[in-house]
Amino acid sequence: MAASGAGSPGRLVQYVVVRSDLVHKLSWPLGAVITQACHAATAAVHLHYSDPDTVRYLADLDSMHKVVLGAPDEAALSTLSDSLTQAGVSHKLWIEQPENIPTCLALKPYPKETVQPLLRKFKLFK
Repeated sequence: MAASGAGSPGRLVQYVVVRSDLVHKLSWPLGAVITQACHAATAAVHLHYSDPDTVRYLADLDSMHKVVLGAPDEAALSTLSDSLTQAGVSHKLWIEQPENIPTCLALKPYPKETVQPLLRKFKLFK
């Protein structure tokens, strides 16, 4: 079954939340930060590969929808991860090794209306 059209109930979205301070304050190269987001998104899909929403999301590769949001710092990212865990929202907190630095997190694909309210305070990554 393909993902439903834009704006339709049940539209599957994979949210990725990246620490914006990595680029703007800590001067990480943009490519390195994008790599972190790719790692987290891939890991979240891998960990939940058999989940019905993930299967549906992957069934129409040309229509996958991702939203990349920015968290201001490590504390905000960690707080979000804790909140998602408490709400039962499956996600992967990506921790860059060997530095042991939390850099971003990615949710497994979810219907947008299910998880978007939990992410409202985060803006699009710039």
